[in-house]
Amino acid sequence: MKLLLDTHIWLWTWLEPIRLVSRVRQQLQDQTNELWLSPISTWEVLLLQAKGKVKLQPPPEIWIARAMQEFHEAPLTHEITLVSQQLNLHPDPADRFLAATAKVLGLTLVTADARLLACGDIKTLSNR
Repeated sequence: MKLLLDTHIWLWTWLEPIRLVSRVRQQLQDQTNELWLSPISTWEVLLLQAKGKVKLQPPPEIWIARAMQEFHEAPLTHEITLVSQQLNLHPDPADRFLAATAKVLGLTLVTADARLLACGDIKTLSNR
């Protein structure tokens, strides 16, 4: 399975793994699965750091480089931006880009976000 992690799942993996349900933890540890991350998640983490909502140690550029080692980088393409506007989804741009990335690239979005889980246009793995 090809898993695209929602930003909070990526953070929880590194900072609060106890928040991951066993089903998600198993899938993330399964070596046959591919783990994917969007640059949108990096952008969101940097915004959270700037607002003081998360504290990354070591500094963000080192933390992100280390945290990305296990992931494929999902591209942000023109097709993804177009699809992000076609989805029946709330207006949060990060969520729209993540959902569109999952849809266009055929990835399963790992999330605890009820709005994304209810989207219906994408494959999801629930952390609920």
